[in-house]
Amino acid sequence: MNTPAPRALIAEDEPLLAAALQHALARAWPALQIAATVGDGLSAVHTALALRPDVLFFDIRMPGLSGLDAAAELADAWPQEQPFPALVFVTAYDQYAVQAFEAQAVDYLLKPVQAARLQKTVQKLQQTLSHKAPKAMDFEATLAQLRQLLAAPGLAGIAAPPAPPLTVIAAGHGTQIHMVPVDDVLYFEAADKYVRVLTAAHEYLVRTPLKELAAQLPPQQFWQVHRGTLVRASAIATVARDAAGRLQLALKGRPERLTVSRLYAHLFKAM
Repeated sequence: MNTPAPRALIAEDEPLLAAALQHALARAWPALQIAATVGDGLSAVHTALALRPDVLFFDIRMPGLSGLDAAAELADAWPQEQPFPALVFVTAYDQYAVQAFEAQAVDYLLKPVQAARLQKTVQKLQQTLSHKAPKAMDFEATLAQLRQLLAAPGLAGIAAPPAPPLTVIAAGHGTQIHMVPVDDVLYFEAADKYVRVLTAAHEYLVRTPLKELAAQLPPQQFWQVHRGTLVRASAIATVARDAAGRLQLALKGRPERLTVSRLYAHLFKAM
């Protein structure tokens, strides 16, 4: 029985660079089929879920979702019964990216892609695919790598020195600006160009990106439970699984339920 040819997805917002990578791969790995090429992170997630490729080449800087955020969102939606694709990040030289990728043993290619470096990546991918099996341990290892990469300074988009801890947040509510004590906040949730700031009684909006807010909040008090959600740990009342097997949080003082992504489900394994 013949083994199906491996299939890859390229996510790169610059068409010339995407074409150059595709041509380089054709020389370095003739058997590899390029299933699709997309130009933004959201399309990368949707296309990967539809096509289920064996290998992903994700550019780090893309419109909408970054390559890293796209990989995290894809991992959260990926069918658990199938092995997650081998992942390679493509980036212009960046010391933060290189250090983070090497620390987590995640393969990467620097732009412009060099033939010798690409050949090493191809050999690594071929070895990975030859041993790939839908094991929960492999998927958990991928999730752990992505968690660490998302938290890496610089790579996550926060290269500036740490800001002083937040104690009060200037947030909008209607036509007014309110000074909201951080001690009153139950959770933060990213929403388009804003971040929702939820207390027991009110909802406010701020323009500061969630990643910047997270860098100024004590991690032992506010837990990341989703790519777009930070929750005050002491406000969590119960944790339960829904019909799809996803963890749902009920908070003290709020009626809604918050979904925990696979990336952060490990926080509640002991509960």
